[in-house]
Amino acid sequence: MKTAQPTLILNAEQIRQKIRRIAFQIYENNFEETALLLAGITGEGFVLAKALANELQRIAPFAVEIMQLNLDKTQPSQPTVEPDRADLDYTNKVVIVIDDVLYTGRTLAFSLQPFLNVPVRKLQVAVLIDRNYPRYPVAADYKGYELSTTLTDHVDVVLSDEQTLGVYLR
Repeated sequence: MKTAQPTLILNAEQIRQKIRRIAFQIYENNFEETALLLAGITGEGFVLAKALANELQRIAPFAVEIMQLNLDKTQPSQPTVEPDRADLDYTNKVVIVIDDVLYTGRTLAFSLQPFLNVPVRKLQVAVLIDRNYPRYPVAADYKGYELSTTLTDHVDVVLSDEQTLGVYLR
């Protein structure tokens, strides 16, 4: 049985444009802040967080800190979500949790856990792709692209490999 070739949804330049646009939206909604914390979910979510941090540092006067949220997306539940930087204090800061794809909202719901027991100023969500299949009460404040798919489709976001950089539908 032959496997169908993946369909390119966004190429490298389009992804860079989406990242720039999300960065400007984040700046517009947080221009009065002195600092932001970008919390990228392990994998391509963290790569996206680094790219957004780079863009924000070019356009915004506020400080941008970044951390990685370590969790296993394949597990049906997460006992704890561990930030990679315990030294960061996010009390009274704007925190933006970042992932590559918002599908059901499960991963993002678990990812909010470290910030729920701390008085943060705002807790926002940014994703590159929103697939529009919410099963958890999580919505993205910032979206690069909304993509209507079937339940059997799979969206691959490749940000960490410059050779295959793109968003693919399988």
